[in-house]
Amino acid sequence: MFDLLPAYLSEQLGLPCPDLQITAFPGGFSNLTYAISCDAFSYVLRRPPLGQKISKAHDMVREFKVLKALEKAGYTKMPKPILVCEDESIIGAPFFLMERMDGRIIRNKLPADIGPAFFRKLSEQSMDVLIELHQLELEQSGLLALGKPDGYVRRQIEGWTERYQKAKTDELPDLEQAFTWLQENQAPNSSVAFIHNDFKFDNLVCSSDAEVVAVLDWEMATIGDPLMDVGTTLAYWAEPGDVDILKMFNLSYVEGNFSRAELVQYYASKTSVDMTHILFYYVFGLCKVAVIAQQIYQRYVQGYSSDARFSVLNQVVKACGQKAQFSIQYQTI
Repeated sequence: MFDLLPAYLSEQLGLPCPDLQITAFPGGFSNLTYAISCDAFSYVLRRPPLGQKISKAHDMVREFKVLKALEKAGYTKMPKPILVCEDESIIGAPFFLMERMDGRIIRNKLPADIGPAFFRKLSEQSMDVLIELHQLELEQSGLLALGKPDGYVRRQIEGWTERYQKAKTDELPDLEQAFTWLQENQAPNSSVAFIHNDFKFDNLVCSSDAEVVAVLDWEMATIGDPLMDVGTTLAYWAEPGDVDILKMFNLSYVEGNFSRAELVQYYASKTSVDMTHILFYYVFGLCKVAVIAQQIYQRYVQGYSSDARFSVLNQVVKACGQKAQFSIQYQTI
């Protein structure tokens, strides 16, 4: 896959790199990420997953443009974009290079050296970073050009419903009914903001004392309703009482973390955003996470990946649908 990469990078960067070292990063369920290094540099390479591509979610050129726009806007909690390549003949797909960020990423296994105080601070820090993103200036910075905020909520409901139907492998009435509920109970746009759209612990690089150093995985970032962003984060934000399969994406359920209700309260206390319709946004987040898992599961079923983690993602889809129905019935997040 990478035979042509050393010569290409030497030409583009003006640096010799005859002994390029390439190592895949563990974790992640979507785009593929690699550490690439030689005597002259150490970067990170991002490319789409193998198999069927899914519109903007795997658009490497667009993700690179998002990073460039953020850089121009003066945002610093992100990897510096280095170069983008649209020529698929180099590694078989478009890709881009970015700065490698030092720090730790909190994935789905609890590190032995951190406890409740760390997670309390990380909960606060992560929400502060999300709020900072939502408060970025849009017009003068040029960030507004990254999306179409008019009708954003409606388009998202329609778009994720359509994506689910295209990736569907099983009959899941709970999820289907949740999509219908979203269509019938659409919340008005809360406001317009820059949104990350996949904001959770394993997309954050943090320091040893829980300070967020950088945000990763900007492929779904756009301009839209910030509470759609909060809803996605809530959907990933597992609590101790949730079923185990929904705890595989985020260590938010361990002692010290905010509950989902505390997360909403904290966000509301730091912003002027009306949280009246937060149930709608949470249900939307659950449906969106379900579709993301379904798309990956479909690629596994079709033989594009042999990663054993993907074999259970149909259970994530089912659990998200059940959680959405429970939340709608009892009017709770």
